[in-house]
Amino acid sequence: MSERQKLVALTGHRELHNFDENALAYELESLVAEGYTGYLCGMAQGFDLLALKLLVALKCRTPLYLEACIPFEGHEKSFSAATRQLYHDLLEACDKKTVLFPAYTAASYLARDRYMVDCADLVLAHLEKETGGTAYTVKYAQKKGVPVRYI
Repeated sequence: MSERQKLVALTGHRELHNFDENALAYELESLVAEGYTGYLCGMAQGFDLLALKLLVALKCRTPLYLEACIPFEGHEKSFSAATRQLYHDLLEACDKKTVLFPAYTAASYLARDRYMVDCADLVLAHLEKETGGTAYTVKYAQKKGVPVRYI
């Protein structure tokens, strides 16, 4: 990342119930049109990988900076074979790979979430419940004064 870009941290649930992928694609295109050219992805199943897949497609048409924010080395090992393949394909398309811990620790996920918010100008969140990592990330962003946009 050579010049200062407007960065978006992506956060959302692993389980996507009745989720509108087209609405997410539209929102991401809107953010790009607003000048947000950098995206921080937590690389979790569900929302994170879906958003990154859409951003990789957008990157074919417009210059974007994509950073994979990985909580710990081997994070994807518990994914299904198909999701693990998608993870690795998307990882290849990222401009930077940030691994926060060499192995799992109890702090891995929340440290990853704080890292993304601390770097971001905006958080794009898919939040359906007030508990869990996504809720934590949104609350942390609000505490830090980072605007949150919901999808």
